Amino acid sequence: MSTPSTPPPSTPLPGGLFPLGDKAVTRFGYGAMQLAGPGVMGPPADHDGALAVLREAVALGITHIDTSNAYGPGVTNALIREALHPYPDSLLIATKVGANRDAQGGWPTARRPEDLRRQVHENLDSLGVEALDLVNMRMGDAMGTRPGSIAEAFGTLADLRREGLIRHLGVSNATAEQVAEARGIAPVVCVQNMYNLAHRHDDALVDDLAADGIAYVPFFPLGGFAPLQSEALSRVADRLGATPMAVALAWLMQRSPNILLIPGTSSTAHLRENAAGAALPLSAEDLAALDAIAG
Repeated sequence: MSTPSTPPPSTPLPGGLFPLGDKAVTRFGYGAMQLAGPGVMGPPADHDGALAVLREAVALGITHIDTSNAYGPGVTNALIREALHPYPDSLLIATKVGANRDAQGGWPTARRPEDLRRQVHENLDSLGVEALDLVNMRMGDAMGTRPGSIAEAFGTLADLRREGLIRHLGVSNATAEQVAEARGIAPVVCVQNMYNLAHRHDDALVDDLAADGIAYVPFFPLGGFAPLQSEALSRVADRLGATPMAVALAWLMQRSPNILLIPGTSSTAHLRENAAGAALPLSAEDLAALDAIAG
């Protein structure tokens, strides 16, 4: 049975489209992590509200949703399936593997071949699909990237791709060296790392990936659990009559054409605000002031 096409949005999303694997997705996407309960554990306080956010994302024309079976665990994937299955042909759902959840809400690593195979099958089952559109191999830990070989873990995902369970591969929370190592094992279509106005350590990697047509997906685009605070950011926002968060998203959208945004929210109104904020035009003067924040 064929799935319905995504209806055209009434207002175009900012940034247009970018090729991600075999689909051209909207550069403005949606990250589902915040749909889980506090600490990304358990169900949302408002189940129907969570479903409404996912349906609003598709109604806006978003074709890139980011999730993981570790969120909840199992919560966000179940919500996505309930809200959107059967999925529109244009929709790409990206997930990630490489960590479990413990009873305290921690994220212990789980990168042995048997761990990764189990996680892939959990994502397949919870999303209700026969093959995952995109799987990101999560490296490092909760504190950030860590050096070390990605070969065994990424090689396992490459095997699962050859078996037809995964269509495309990416890496997350990875060093530039790990990205290069992964690209020597199998095609990499995206890199998902922490990056925003104040955390610019991946500047060179963003540009290198752009030259090769590979997507860069920043997580914590607004600073993470401690929102971005900067006098320069506030001055630009005041001059434009916008919020600092809108300016931070717009800067990312204009930083490089290969950057895909996945800001998360549990509110339909906030989802629309994020989309509008990402479309905010920034002048050369604005960009210069913002670029100086990380310097």
